[in-house]
Amino acid sequence: MSHSARRILPDAEALAREAARWLTETARARLAAGPDAPGHFSIALSGGTTPRRLYELLATPEFRDVFPWDRTHLFWGDERLVPSNDPTSNYRMARAALLDHVPIPPAQVHPVRVMDTPAETAATYQAELARFYCSDTLDMERPLFDVVLLGLGKDGHTASLFPGSPALDESLAWVVPVIDAVPQPRVSLTYPAIACSNTVAFLVSGGNKRDVLQRVLAGDRTLPAARVAAIGEIHWFMDRDAAG
Repeated sequence: MSHSARRILPDAEALAREAARWLTETARARLAAGPDAPGHFSIALSGGTTPRRLYELLATPEFRDVFPWDRTHLFWGDERLVPSNDPTSNYRMARAALLDHVPIPPAQVHPVRVMDTPAETAATYQAELARFYCSDTLDMERPLFDVVLLGLGKDGHTASLFPGSPALDESLAWVVPVIDAVPQPRVSLTYPAIACSNTVAFLVSGGNKRDVLQRVLAGDRTLPAARVAAIGEIHWFMDRDAAG
């Protein structure tokens, strides 16, 4: 079971700033870890309001000028099956808040390419991940991601892993279509792909998340977020309203 580290911040702004500081320090330390250091740092991004503020802060000189963008690869934990310029696109949000403002090489940004069907979109993105990973098989001794950023829905969902979804029982695929999502179908990383990460970081803010957060932290496995694992630690960044 993954070890859990918890940080409670005064408000959503302080949460985003602490997450930006932590992510920057984690990336720099990982890439400077001597002869065993990897050649790159890989992040799976999340959608949502709280991550957006994190991305905006990473684009400010304080973090932009010290973050190792030239060795960072960005992926997405889930995506709505909409055009890349649609207001609900997670890629569009990250591009506007972060990508247009930092010197990351375009080839190191890996958005979900929306294909003709949800199943084809999921298969195409899994193939993209496998090319980056240089293997079609996950190895828990070799992380796919350095960090996976996740949010928490009021129903306990995370990424696009919703209560009652068949995706919760997927044990082989890395990416699955989520066709019953409202209002648009989506694709999402699965538990195995998320678990093949050095660190998972949940960002949770707002009093409307308090009850579900307490249930997740108590290990209520009826909630999808409570079933997330990682090779290393799971970090919880919470503001006071959410933490209670």
